[in-house]
Amino acid sequence: MSGSQNSGVPITSPAAAAVFTMVLTRGPVSRVDVCRLTGLSSAAVTKAARPFIEAGYLRELASAERTAPGAGRPASPLAVVPEREYFVGIKITGDDLIGVVTDLGSRIVAARHHAVPGFDVRTDAPAAPLEPADVVAAIAALVTDLLDEHPDFRERAHRLGVAISGDADRDTGTVRYSPFLGWRDVPLAALLDEATGLTTTLENDVKALAVAEQWFGEGVGASSFALVTVGTGIGSAFVVNGGLVSGAFGVSGEIGHVPIGIEGPRCHCGATGCLEALASTQALLTEARRATGVEGLTIEQAVGLARSGDQVLRKVFATVGRAVGLGLAVVANLLGPERLVVSGEGLDAYDLFEESIREAFAVQTYGSAGRCGLVIRPLPFEEWARGAAAVAIQSLVTPSS
Repeated sequence: MSGSQNSGVPITSPAAAAVFTMVLTRGPVSRVDVCRLTGLSSAAVTKAARPFIEAGYLRELASAERTAPGAGRPASPLAVVPEREYFVGIKITGDDLIGVVTDLGSRIVAARHHAVPGFDVRTDAPAAPLEPADVVAAIAALVTDLLDEHPDFRERAHRLGVAISGDADRDTGTVRYSPFLGWRDVPLAALLDEATGLTTTLENDVKALAVAEQWFGEGVGASSFALVTVGTGIGSAFVVNGGLVSGAFGVSGEIGHVPIGIEGPRCHCGATGCLEALASTQALLTEARRATGVEGLTIEQAVGLARSGDQVLRKVFATVGRAVGLGLAVVANLLGPERLVVSGEGLDAYDLFEESIREAFAVQTYGSAGRCGLVIRPLPFEEWARGAAAVAIQSLVTPSS
């Protein structure tokens, strides 16, 4: 496989990084706007942009004619060349490896799934703590399959992003703790560097998704925003003053372990009343089975029955929605973000949650904290892998992030 040394992005100074990032995340954008947004002079922007144009990462679009009187000469917006470099993103779940290839603009151009070795489909859990070597081999095979889909991928892909639930140390590339894999202190990035020949960046999955939103989604242009994910687990990530909050020890945003109900059920972390113990997919399913007395009830059946008017199950969904709304209010009150994005596979049945989420959020937010834009949408699993690829793109531009 190609090595990262073949990547020719000319990041030679903070000014170069600032200009390239601005065009990457907001382009096409005129030099005038780049100057305004970065605080750099026109000469500095031109000097910084030239090597990127020569290396094929940026291009000048045809002049956009200005129609306003006295508006000056036509602008030639700068735009990224998306096919100049490709990035592989892998999301590791308990039973599945989801892989994508994205272009430089974070558009998914290929996607594949591979099974996680050692997963027991009968119990919906790993048969035993998974061997890192087995998972690394499976990821390397998935990367090979993805890069083989097009000759340009193999030639122009040099970086791999990996997203995993749990405590992931991005600086060292170490999985410090992953409960569902049964791992502690696994040097995953180094193992994948060797296995794939790509430069690997490891990140917590929710933080990786936040990077994708910050650079290519709802967070573009916002000085502060928050992302909350609802599904198998409940997590969050925060961007403040343009930077992702990592926490002093690499752990932040564990909104799933904020107590919402003091008398609530015991969480897997050992505490009681955690939001995750009340509103994760498994918590919802456990309560739905208890309320209906149907031991083998599936989440799909619960959703179908609730949508058909089953009042017992509709009440279960409303209770879960209220817990989610209270958790979102905690985020809004503490952070005061401009925007609050709520996503995750658990929102596939959002129509059953929406009213109770928004009611609890409106009641519990304090003052102007409730004015933040609340964007709620389901999340296909491929988007998690896209988040991992976005982290790889970010590492290309700002290696020290």
